[in-house]
Amino acid sequence: MRLTPTERDRLLLFGAAELARARRARGLKLNVPEATALIADTVCEAARDGARLAEAIERARSVLGPDDVLPGVADVVTEVHVEAVFDDGSRLAVVADPVGGGSLGPDAPGALRPAPPDPEPGPALTLTVRNTATVPVSVTSHFHFFEANPRLDFDRGAAYGMRLCVPAGSSVRFAPGDTAEVGLLPIGGDRIAIGFAGLVDGPLDAPGARDEALRRAAACGYLGARTPYEHHPETPEEGE
Repeated sequence: MRLTPTERDRLLLFGAAELARARRARGLKLNVPEATALIADTVCEAARDGARLAEAIERARSVLGPDDVLPGVADVVTEVHVEAVFDDGSRLAVVADPVGGGSLGPDAPGALRPAPPDPEPGPALTLTVRNTATVPVSVTSHFHFFEANPRLDFDRGAAYGMRLCVPAGSSVRFAPGDTAEVGLLPIGGDRIAIGFAGLVDGPLDAPGARDEALRRAAACGYLGARTPYEHHPETPEEGE
């Protein structure tokens, strides 16, 4: 006999539900897989009996109570989704709160407990930024600010290796012609800048990386990108 994948799944579910029924008959409390299988099988059998979707869901919600399952199961099995074949076709049945009585809350198995919030760091540096472009420019939270839009005029040497001091995923928008002050933080982690505008494409703290990035930025016309000699005009040129 050849069975379709749906029919094989139905037989597998039925076998798991029969095991749950047998263990329940022996006085055992059901675990999560057993309770889930029994609830889902009840929906499928109700559909086979000709029940409508709402009636099948109600039957499934009444098959188990808190005393029939192990501690914590009611908190874990909060919904059961199963596709059953009704007289009017296949329907997805969603059995909400199928066991009832879940009361462990944050102590339930698998519950997520949020960690204490980290204090928001303050900016390590504040820069004045002017947008000389004719269109708005937005910079996202973790963009290497040194490599931001070339029409933004600010001290790029000071911004090397820094990002905006704003919540992750947010951004700062600079309107055309506007000047604004922004706070910056050092980029954390391994401090490797790949992509962005391609001015670094490697470790930020590698020897000579900052000077080379400034040279590239100046050559590409980035405003505020002064070479090391421009940062230190008192340094004599070679040969002087």
